[in-house]
Amino acid sequence: MPNLQDVLESTLPGLGYELVDLELAQNGLVRLFIDKPGGITVEDCVTVSNHFTRLFMVENIAYERLEVSSPGLDRPIRKPEDFARFAGQLVKVKLRLPLPDKRKRFTGTLIGLEDGSVVVDADGERLALPLAQIDKVRLEPQF
Repeated sequence: MPNLQDVLESTLPGLGYELVDLELAQNGLVRLFIDKPGGITVEDCVTVSNHFTRLFMVENIAYERLEVSSPGLDRPIRKPEDFARFAGQLVKVKLRLPLPDKRKRFTGTLIGLEDGSVVVDADGERLALPLAQIDKVRLEPQF
């Protein structure tokens, strides 16, 4: 059976979408978060859902339910290209373990990835947070 992540990563760009996140639940739920320049509409979700429903049948990928969604305004940032694309935007960073100063959460302007660290300007302080220590990086919506 093909690797689900590989199937999604190889198929979505051809449809004009990017895979932002994939969640697999024990009850057979497959949840896809997709994006494209300009954002995602309900029609985009329907298109992707219909395509993968048929593709999963052909590829014999077992699942009970498929959900396709936009990543939302607080989109996760995971891939190296995401860090470059969203540089200059406000982000929230959560570490797996606190730093020596006991801090585990940071909000600041994303500078990018440098030498294996996520670099953020938090209140004028340049922080290099090791990628291996990162639990989550998400865009922080501004209204």
